[in-house]
Amino acid sequence: MKATVITYGCQMNEYDTHLVESQLVSLGLDLVDTIDAADFVLVNTCAVRGKPVDKVRSLLGDLRRQKHERGLVVGMMGCLAQLEEGQQIARKFEVDVLLGPGSLLDIGAALESNQRFWGLQFKDELHEHIPPAPQGKLQAHLTIMRGCDHHCTYCIVPTTRGPQVSRTPASILKELDGLLAAGVQEVTLLGQNVNAYGFDQGAKIAGIPSFADLLRGVGRSGIRRIKFTTSHPMNFTEDVAIAMSETPAVCEFVHLPVQSGSNRVLRRMAREYTREKYLSHIADIKKHLPGVVLATDIIVGFPGETEEDFQHTLDLYDEVGYDSAYMFIYSARPGTPSYQHFTDLPREIKTERLQRLIVKQKEWSQKKNASKVGSIQEVLLRGNAHAEGFLEGHSRGNHPVVVPKALGADTAGVYPVRIGHATPHMLYGAVLGSNGEALPELPRLTPEAAAVSSPLSMV
Repeated sequence: MKATVITYGCQMNEYDTHLVESQLVSLGLDLVDTIDAADFVLVNTCAVRGKPVDKVRSLLGDLRRQKHERGLVVGMMGCLAQLEEGQQIARKFEVDVLLGPGSLLDIGAALESNQRFWGLQFKDELHEHIPPAPQGKLQAHLTIMRGCDHHCTYCIVPTTRGPQVSRTPASILKELDGLLAAGVQEVTLLGQNVNAYGFDQGAKIAGIPSFADLLRGVGRSGIRRIKFTTSHPMNFTEDVAIAMSETPAVCEFVHLPVQSGSNRVLRRMAREYTREKYLSHIADIKKHLPGVVLATDIIVGFPGETEEDFQHTLDLYDEVGYDSAYMFIYSARPGTPSYQHFTDLPREIKTERLQRLIVKQKEWSQKKNASKVGSIQEVLLRGNAHAEGFLEGHSRGNHPVVVPKALGADTAGVYPVRIGHATPHMLYGAVLGSNGEALPELPRLTPEAAAVSSPLSMV
């Protein structure tokens, strides 16, 4: 039997996909890259916003047709599968296997019965399960916790992934050892709220360090680069910034979602911090990490957001000076308090505000990226870019980078790169030779090719 997994959503979903793929391989299935070559297609879903749900509906419609035409077995996993909305979708599109985020290790039982498997219970063994290391990759994700104890009014995650459960340091470091043995050079620590690691349901867990101490411990493992996502400002502490500054392997990149610059909107979101508190965290980060690269998340058009509220967000963007941002129009999700109790804004208002924020973001991203021209960046090159003759990767600051293939840099690896050109969403450069000078390079990437070479655009 041949299988493929289609993944939507966040890095946690990507990690879960790898976990399930390892289970499928252990069951004797062969992994293939396309739906047409597969006997079993498993769709890993996201329920945070409406757009990914629409994509799942469309895909499942096509898979149902193939199910009747050639006997395809169809499965659905992830956050959407945990919700009544997802179960209704599964019934409508005749899904055979249904797995919630807490039941990923039950994939074998589900396939063995070849019937709908409504395995939606969270199981403790999942939290300590160690998947095999990905082979042939220089970067990998490592989940340090699952679930979330916060209850933001727009967020479905506490419902779909349950309360926070921190993995033990021993389990994390054991998985990290496997990644190191497989040649991984950059690891991203994953959690819905990594800052709260070790404080499950608000209580300190015996034997589990703080997130700052975990960073220090991971830094002593020998891994070359460490990143983490995502952070909740409510639980961010100055000790995290200090640990980053004291741990050379930790990259100078912080993703700290603000969601809104208005205290009134933050209260309606139940974010549990104020604009002033958030800015104090930014001040701590900049104090201990000069030159830090800052990214954020912003929701535009939250119910009740006024033009004055939105202006507070624009002002905060200028005050912080973000390098990049993930920006979204508010999407009302069934089952969340904001969906039940708040009235959505007209889409044209949300769209117009988003366009203004995008202009702001591009201005800052261009300014920040232009400041890197002439600098030497340590770049992890993952492999071929879309444009022939070029490699793509990212810096320690998470900047997408494209370089021409050259002597000594025609394959994936970590290289010093001198930046020669910048756009709002991409840095372009050339790999340095041993004498510190740029190696001979191929003709410069054209604007047309550049337009399709940036899968990491932050807008």
